[in-house]
Amino acid sequence: MPAEAKEKGKEKKKNPAVEWTKSIVMALALFFVIRTFLVQTYVITSGSMERTLLVGDMLLVNRLAIGSRIPGTQIRIPGYSRPHRGDVLVFDPHHEVDMMLVKRLIGLPGDTLEMRNAALFLNDEPVDEPYLNAVRRQDDRSPDMAWQLEHLVASVDRDSYLPSRHDWGPIVVPEGHYFMLGDNRDQSLDSRYWGLLEAWRIEGRVLFKYFSYNRGSYRSFPVLREIRWGRIGRGLSSGD
Repeated sequence: MPAEAKEKGKEKKKNPAVEWTKSIVMALALFFVIRTFLVQTYVITSGSMERTLLVGDMLLVNRLAIGSRIPGTQIRIPGYSRPHRGDVLVFDPHHEVDMMLVKRLIGLPGDTLEMRNAALFLNDEPVDEPYLNAVRRQDDRSPDMAWQLEHLVASVDRDSYLPSRHDWGPIVVPEGHYFMLGDNRDQSLDSRYWGLLEAWRIEGRVLFKYFSYNRGSYRSFPVLREIRWGRIGRGLSSGD
């Protein structure tokens, strides 16, 4: 065989280790792109959104719709839609480190919000909230609510303002911010306490529950023996 033909034969032979490395790198890059810019997953670990979402629900989150944030920055790649009132969103809260939260978007920029005896009012009109958990606890006050003083409407006397879980406002949501509440209103630490959510902190809109199991079960292997089949594949809507 001529020397030139031998050289070509050697060129055609591929190193398996190199090919495996290339495949792994490409798979990791594809995974990074999908998770960073398209979709991500989230697992419910608290009861703040019951009855809409239960502990053990596993969610698929659409990051492309609202636009995704470049990791480690406040820069967002524009999405094909804006956040809508009633959306269930996953976000990176300013008061927690390395922890994502999920709540319902209640207040948009420019909205006036208040609660009167646990009833929510938007722009001085009562809000129909079919998704609410009806369980009620005793009303209480918290010093964490002091942030509301900066956003009260002009007619409220700031010196005598004493907000509580069931009675607060009216406050005005400023530009670039959102007001988030849990559906299990009396078991949720939300915007009433930790304040307004900056727009760039939104991670995505919840699409549907891709899996669900009774995480609090005392049976062994609950992920296999306590599957909530009726919840799998169910989507969420603004009125869910």
